[in-house]
Amino acid sequence: MNVFHDVSFPMRLALGAVGGPERRTEVLALASGREVRNAVWARSKRRWDVGGAVTDLAGLQELLAFFEARMGRLYGFRFRDPLDHSSAVAGGDIGALDQVIGVGDGTARVFGLVKDYGGVTREIARPVLGSVRVAVDGVEAVSGWALDEVGAVVFEAAPEAGAVVTAGFVFDCAVRFEADRMEGVVEAFGAGRVVNVGLVELN
Repeated sequence: MNVFHDVSFPMRLALGAVGGPERRTEVLALASGREVRNAVWARSKRRWDVGGAVTDLAGLQELLAFFEARMGRLYGFRFRDPLDHSSAVAGGDIGALDQVIGVGDGTARVFGLVKDYGGVTREIARPVLGSVRVAVDGVEAVSGWALDEVGAVVFEAAPEAGAVVTAGFVFDCAVRFEADRMEGVVEAFGAGRVVNVGLVELN
């Protein structure tokens, strides 16, 4: 069964999202007063509450229709994180040199998109079509490559050994609704809201 719908959550509702990355860390306090910390999750999982963006009846009905079309938690979908959806630095324009995605060895033709967070990298699997720019050794490649079904860059000819491959892009997160229930209320003529609507990232 197809468990992902390649459709985007309504942008006007995403702009009011509250949330971000979550990590799971075990902290053990020792008798000496020191502590030992261990990362339980290899990578972060992101969560958001998008209920705050719904302020009118039209927004409530739009969210309800989207929720029903996804059958609650059953089908995943695209979500544009208002805080983190670009390879560029905050407020900057996307460029082909934004992120290093690999170094050529003369054989490899496939390079997955990643974003670096100060030494911690995040795999990017849902780039926005038409936004991706690629360069090899600082020279933008306007042709000779394509994206595969998981968002990786596939070159027609493998970059030479030692060639630095970079990319810039806009990306979405793959998410699902956190619950199978949505509670909305019409408070006045033309005004409506929902109690909360959680989204959770699919890893």
